Amino acid sequence: MAIFLTGDSRVMVQGITGAEGSKHAARMVAAGTKIVGGTNPRRAGDILELSGERVPVYASVSETMAEGGANVSVVFVPPAFLKGAVMESIDAGIPLVIVITEGVPVHDTANFWAYAGAKGNVTRIVGPNCPGIASPGKSNAGIIPADITTEGRIGLVSKSGTLTYQMMYELRDIGFSTAVGIGGDPIIGTTHIDCLQAFENDPETDAIVMIGEIGGDAEERAAAYIEKNVTKPVVAYVAGFTAPEGKTMGHAGAIISGSAGTAQAKKEALEKVGVRVGKTPSETAQLVREIVVQAG
Repeated sequence: MAIFLTGDSRVMVQGITGAEGSKHAARMVAAGTKIVGGTNPRRAGDILELSGERVPVYASVSETMAEGGANVSVVFVPPAFLKGAVMESIDAGIPLVIVITEGVPVHDTANFWAYAGAKGNVTRIVGPNCPGIASPGKSNAGIIPADITTEGRIGLVSKSGTLTYQMMYELRDIGFSTAVGIGGDPIIGTTHIDCLQAFENDPETDAIVMIGEIGGDAEERAAAYIEKNVTKPVVAYVAGFTAPEGKTMGHAGAIISGSAGTAQAKKEALEKVGVRVGKTPSETAQLVREIVVQAG
């Protein structure tokens, strides 16, 4: 099993004819992902050659779902048109939308997030400003490199794309069930808590790695959730231990107010509920190794 993205997922790409959309669609095909089509209303009817596969271009999300059976959309649409693209996916009722685009106005994200809720939360949104989801050996949707890790029984949820890749590589010999890059913007569709819940319920995930960063209170809220709802071992890393006070750092969401939102405050909240927290990504990976060895 895996969470959100499985070997049965049928993936489409909104913006498939653009430079980024076509490049990453070809990479996903090469990784074994079932790419069933993409959208560009001006090029509907075209056939793209991507990593040896013929991929049709459709006029709309609903058409791609009807003709290709798409149930996941990966969005590479520029920020100015992103809100409309995501709302189109929500209107079509596609189950999962992964928004790779960065630089999306927070107001736009708030709009389509609320729109999904008003439509009954039929569509799960991951992102924006995220690397996507990878379920090694099954499917890869987004920009996470497909060859940096192996299939295994660790679940990973991360705000940071770069740290997602590092953790997957450091634990490549153990492997992952699914890695979810949720993005670091102030408003995101899928949270740490959503992923923790899914990993807790996945019988093929034995341990969970959670990567957070300074700013906001998402990690503190995740700690409260873990205390009451998660029975599997959780290891965490919080980026930003060396960040100077009073500065806005990194992602748009990394804003610190007083002691709230600091790496130390997040570390303490997590450790209080039994989560082991590494001071560096490598130390975090080592903590995961210790847990796996003890369980084995």
